[in-house]
Amino acid sequence: MQDSSNAGHLDRIDRNILRVLSTEGRIPIAELARRVGLSKSPAQVRMKRLQAQGYIQGFRAVLDPAKLDLNHVAFAEVKLTDTTEKALTAFNRAVADVHEIEECHMIAGSFDYLIKVRTKDIQSYRRVLGEVISALPHVGATSTHVSMQAVKESGV
Repeated sequence: MQDSSNAGHLDRIDRNILRVLSTEGRIPIAELARRVGLSKSPAQVRMKRLQAQGYIQGFRAVLDPAKLDLNHVAFAEVKLTDTTEKALTAFNRAVADVHEIEECHMIAGSFDYLIKVRTKDIQSYRRVLGEVISALPHVGATSTHVSMQAVKESGV
């Protein structure tokens, strides 16, 4: 992704394209063009430029967790036993392989990482926490916060 200083080089139309695509990634180019006030060809050129410059990193399907029986969301604070660059890299790489972990953020504060974990239920979460998360490289302690309701979930 491009460095955030490039964000100042986007004009109003570029920002509108990004706004529309962030919620409607499969919108036909003709409809996107209409919504941002362009004809089809200029809209397509701008979209391709935004992709090439890294503003648009890809498109994906947004899945319904309830239909997949993945209604349980927990946030785990993770404290590492070692925070050298080597240890952080090992943890980061290992986290990428755990499909139950939806998000992982390095935190400046009283713990090192905050991870969002989605599972079927609390029993499944307990298994993932005990067998997977606690076994990740350099994990010293965890603390869990269970989500009761998602009020807002979205990308950028």
